[in-house]
Amino acid sequence: MTPEEVLARLDAPLSLRRRVGYLAVGFTGLTGSGLIGLLWATEPELPTRTSVAFAALVAIGLCWAAFGGWAVTRRTPLFARDRVVAGWLGVGAWLAFSVGALVISVVRHEFEPVLLGMVLVLGVLAGAHLRAARRARAALLRRRTALAAPGEGG
Repeated sequence: MTPEEVLARLDAPLSLRRRVGYLAVGFTGLTGSGLIGLLWATEPELPTRTSVAFAALVAIGLCWAAFGGWAVTRRTPLFARDRVVAGWLGVGAWLAFSVGALVISVVRHEFEPVLLGMVLVLGVLAGAHLRAARRARAALLRRRTALAAPGEGG
């Protein structure tokens, strides 16, 4: 492959497979937040903490729906920007979950080792995904710069 061919592949928009995947992410987020919102609307006597949890879940679902729509509508190369945004959404959802878990533990005055373990595992996974996405984006940008530099063939 010549440097021009590699650059052309790097500059291509999302593949059909990725577009379908992001459509699925968007529709899943929209469906999940819609179903939770419907349940929330039809149950007027819910405890406050349940309403707060439903609001957080609806917000997370809408964020994923917006992300799916954003990724599908991009006509320019993303250079793994989509992966970085997804990583940040994962970290944000983990933070919301962690704060909720902390509030529940404080209100109940109980320490739940299983909940702490779940928070830690999810945090490690979210952080690892974000780190991998940022490294992949940096590598793609370095490669694009190296290939675009005059006189350097890769």
